[in-house]
Amino acid sequence: MVSMMSHLSLHHAKPFNFSNFSSRISPTLALRTSQPVVLPLRNSPEKIPSEFSGKHLRFSGWDQLLRRRGSVQIPVVKAAAAADGSDQEIEISEGLKIAEAPKSFAERFPAPLVTGFFFFTWYFLNVIFNILNKKVYNYFPYPYFVSVVHLLVGVTYCLISWSIGLPKRAPINKDLLGVLTPVAACHALGHVMSNVSFAAVAVSFTHTIKALEPFFSAAASQFVLGHQIPFSLWLSLAPVVLGVSMASLTELSFNWLGFTSAMISNISFTYRSIYSKKAMTGMDSTNVYAYISIIALLFCLPPAILIEGPKLMQYGFRDAIAKVGMVKFVSDLFWIGMFYHLYNQIATNTLERVAPLTHAVGNVLKRVFVIGFSIIVFGNRISTQTGIGTAIAIAGVAMYSLIKANLEEQKKKTAEKAKTS
Repeated sequence: MVSMMSHLSLHHAKPFNFSNFSSRISPTLALRTSQPVVLPLRNSPEKIPSEFSGKHLRFSGWDQLLRRRGSVQIPVVKAAAAADGSDQEIEISEGLKIAEAPKSFAERFPAPLVTGFFFFTWYFLNVIFNILNKKVYNYFPYPYFVSVVHLLVGVTYCLISWSIGLPKRAPINKDLLGVLTPVAACHALGHVMSNVSFAAVAVSFTHTIKALEPFFSAAASQFVLGHQIPFSLWLSLAPVVLGVSMASLTELSFNWLGFTSAMISNISFTYRSIYSKKAMTGMDSTNVYAYISIIALLFCLPPAILIEGPKLMQYGFRDAIAKVGMVKFVSDLFWIGMFYHLYNQIATNTLERVAPLTHAVGNVLKRVFVIGFSIIVFGNRISTQTGIGTAIAIAGVAMYSLIKANLEEQKKKTAEKAKTS
């Protein structure tokens, strides 16, 4: 016993490394991480209680001896470490495998954290895009050309991604091209008109007007697709119309070009949604968005050349470069295009991960973030009535989105019950 104790250390030391542990051991082995024992003192009648813990056990001289021996295979045995109150578990299997420590929050709940990261990235990219986009318009007011740059950078990004197989390009045929073309046309028109509005009025005001998009969506569903819209949905849209009207009447940056362009953008994106539902192809969203971007770029090029081409060649490019320099001008155009593509792609990936209710809340919060940050960054002065109207419109959109999401969930549950019955 004395000889054995000379090799044992009862003070804290490095945890025992089981990967080096090998010897001729009984084929059945159960370990507990803590075991109370009573040890006698050398040359003394007293006995002291000690805790013989596997966590603090060091084999000192034995370690070198055991290291030189051949390894053995031991059947699986599980032993819970109940003695020290932990919920760890030691599992001994082929090669002696020890279970890890209790999992952290990130390990126990990976899905919510990943989804939260997607939402954060979506909001961050969207806010940066809107701020940088408006800063470019302050010294380069050519929205048709800038819209082309947005799509051109995105298309280049998609082509490079396809070339390296991330993602693998999905094949396209004549029928699929015919289905995606109306979606891309609406996407192109909505995108250009949004940029015309951004260039003409404050970013916060454009997003306030674009809060009317659910109203146009409900109207199109009712009168174009023939879907019956519940009265509760129409009622929730009343605050949206009221809020936008209040904000528009006293908006300091108001002009009819900015207002009309934002309204056309709402209508275009509404029809894009309608055609998108008809264009359900089974292709993954990343490839679909890439093809839509390519086709939309072809639609945006002619008006940019015809409307802004002569001005750009005469003085547009020259004035912009004179104000900020060639390097900043080119880099600004590149980054707004990159942020535009990435925020749209991340938004698509985010919405695929969540339920309709979460999607609705996230979309409303995104608009709040953009409006708030744009006011702070650009120092836009807004009247009290405009602020109240914007808040009412956002609240109405939130109410509409929640009601619509709940109705969709109820329809889904009813359809599942009908299938099972």
